[in-house]
Amino acid sequence: MATLKTSPSPASVPQTPKVGLRWGIILLLLLGAVVNYLDRSNLSIANTTIAAEFGLSSTQMGLLLSAFLWPYALANLPAGWLVDKFGPKKMFAWASGLWSVATILSAFVNSYSLLYAMRMLLGVSESPFFTSGLKVTERWFAKNERGLPTSIINTGSQIANAIAPPLLTILMLTMTWRGMFIFVGVIGLIIMLIWLKVYRDPTFAEKRMIKGPDAAAEQMMEAKTATDTDTDTDTDAGAPKANWGSLFKHKSTWFMIIGNFGIMFTIWVYLTWLPSYLEKEQGFTLKETGWIASIPFVAGIIGVLLGGFISDFFIRRGVNVVTSRKVPIVGGAILAAASVAPIPFIDSTVMSIVLLSVGYFASQLPSGVIWTLAADIAPGEQVASLGAIQNFGGFLGAALAPVVTGYILDTTGSFNNVFLLGAGLLLLGALSYGVFLKKPIPKTSY
Repeated sequence: MATLKTSPSPASVPQTPKVGLRWGIILLLLLGAVVNYLDRSNLSIANTTIAAEFGLSSTQMGLLLSAFLWPYALANLPAGWLVDKFGPKKMFAWASGLWSVATILSAFVNSYSLLYAMRMLLGVSESPFFTSGLKVTERWFAKNERGLPTSIINTGSQIANAIAPPLLTILMLTMTWRGMFIFVGVIGLIIMLIWLKVYRDPTFAEKRMIKGPDAAAEQMMEAKTATDTDTDTDTDAGAPKANWGSLFKHKSTWFMIIGNFGIMFTIWVYLTWLPSYLEKEQGFTLKETGWIASIPFVAGIIGVLLGGFISDFFIRRGVNVVTSRKVPIVGGAILAAASVAPIPFIDSTVMSIVLLSVGYFASQLPSGVIWTLAADIAPGEQVASLGAIQNFGGFLGAALAPVVTGYILDTTGSFNNVFLLGAGLLLLGALSYGVFLKKPIPKTSY
């Protein structure tokens, strides 16, 4: 007699893990990074226009350019803890919504003080973005494959920097600088809505496919403390409560702060003063500057991706994880220093652009890897916190860059000392990461 075969009920059929979804999430974060940096770059592009409208000196414009950076640096400290606590979905949604509103409101101000306040609000609201991205890669990727997705997310900033000069210049010339601000702010709100619709944390089956045995250990850790809270559905709600302040007890944390400080100073000289340098020192028109300024930033896109590829390459060859991350960080910082230091002594415009491009390419080799390094150094439940603390150090350097540059310009009338100072700080960053940063922080640190 034929045997009847009963089909399992739909509820008993295991769902196929959608591991491929993670690359869609990375693509969305890449777009978010592009918009995030367009919001930062708009003031740099409108530098001379706004300075003329508001009657600002170079020092005053330097202070305005840094108005975003000081709050951003400080807000990174609690932002990392908040991402660890509430998870990337909620924090990225709140951040992108708030920074978009701040950008739109900036278009309606008519005084220096109000514009300064809006830039401060922008700095605070953008602070959870890259820590959210770091948390996403920690959840969706195994340790030996995080370098590339983290670098892809960070490439968004370089794509934005590359397209910002021509794109934002065109927008500014066609709809004024105020219309440019509104346009970019609306794009950010669209990204926020897509993120809320698309993002979710990986299921346990997906974690098991991605991380293997490590997934079981993570699941046990989450289950152990799941009863601690029932107020949040995000994964981190049940994670152990990390002691954020304990990270400062470890030398590794301080060397990451110092190292990122040295590297980010020069990067933000590029981001805030490159258009002005090309106009004032090299004699290009506003329209010409819009295209020429994009050349170093295109090189930066290649640098970010190559840095992630290099670090993952060495890990696959069996090299220690921390050492593998340090190769592009230290090598990039040294090459960047060697590129920007000679610029004051060169008269050729073409050679200056070449050195600026090589310098920015090299300074971006560490960009994504620095974030991945935080995931390698920190215990799993403190990844976003350590990443944010390291970013805090970087943006202390970033915040000083426009102010110090403006002061040097007002006192010397030249960018020469800016490049020499930047080269020295890049070497400091290479020394801090290469020599003094040695080992991960143990999980017993909290």
